[in-house]
Amino acid sequence: MTQEEIQKEVDELIKKLGDPKFLSSSQGEAKKTGARLQRLQKLLNAHEELAKVREEQSTLEELRSESPGSQIEIIAEEEELNQKAAALEEAIAQLESDKPSISLPSDIIMEIRAGAGGDEASLFAEELFSCYNAFAERRKWEVAILSKSESEAGGFKEIIFEIDGKDAYKTLKFESGVHRVQRIPTTEKQGRIHTSTVSVAVLPKVQDIDIEIRPQDLKLEFSRSSGAGGQNVNKVETAVRIIHLPTGVVVTSQEGRSQQKNRERAMSILRARLYEARQSAEEAKMAAERKSQIGTGDRSEKIRTYNFPQDRITDHRVNQSFHNIEKIMAGHLDDIIEQFKK
Repeated sequence: MTQEEIQKEVDELIKKLGDPKFLSSSQGEAKKTGARLQRLQKLLNAHEELAKVREEQSTLEELRSESPGSQIEIIAEEEELNQKAAALEEAIAQLESDKPSISLPSDIIMEIRAGAGGDEASLFAEELFSCYNAFAERRKWEVAILSKSESEAGGFKEIIFEIDGKDAYKTLKFESGVHRVQRIPTTEKQGRIHTSTVSVAVLPKVQDIDIEIRPQDLKLEFSRSSGAGGQNVNKVETAVRIIHLPTGVVVTSQEGRSQQKNRERAMSILRARLYEARQSAEEAKMAAERKSQIGTGDRSEKIRTYNFPQDRITDHRVNQSFHNIEKIMAGHLDDIIEQFKK
């Protein structure tokens, strides 16, 4: 880009960021625009500084021919200007090549859904949530429920929550998959072992700059929250449902006390799901090159079996079993996680 082109875009971005409608329509787009403006202003300043240095270098060339007796001073000044010019050229090259990159997120959004097994699956979904919640508490991570749907038996048909903490994604990303539980339900009178399944999804919690979501691509719906919550739940439409029109992805949030808070949480879930979809598409293209990786990451793949009668948890990806289910389900997942990392 020439200086004229940079200046023109800087002027356009300043005008854009001065429009209140633009700032209120999309915080994510405003952040991206502000970040680009800062980079272009740095680039423009570097070009202006380089132009000044070039002018000083040209002046020295004239002095060299006019003042043969001052060569030592001129050479010293030339070297200094050459160093400045080289540093500015390097800075310009770096600024021109900079592109927004997606670093490995730290925080995550987890989704737990009851699968086959009816009430028993929903009860185990609740137990898995309690397990991850306890594990997070031991790590001093913060946990916030974004959305949940309870079953008649008291468990969860579905629960979505976020975990904010150092290395949360790195630590728990391999929990994604189908978790199978084998045990005798409390309602089973003949002592038969039932097999149920629960699916777990671990999504990276990404920031606005990672995923571009245009306001015109969203359809927002508001309603009254269901469940406990007092008068606020019954009288105010705090629950938020967002539909991403290009992909058909639908997310909801109703646990917050305000509509704004639920809207922010729903957008967080949406960004995570769109990010996951993009990552899945990229990984599918590279599947042939990933033979050394354990498993496929597909959620339909059974990754772990919890056998309560035998007090055993088996991770099928590493073909290893762990005992003392009661302790593990109380949040002591460290051994399983570390073994899988190895």
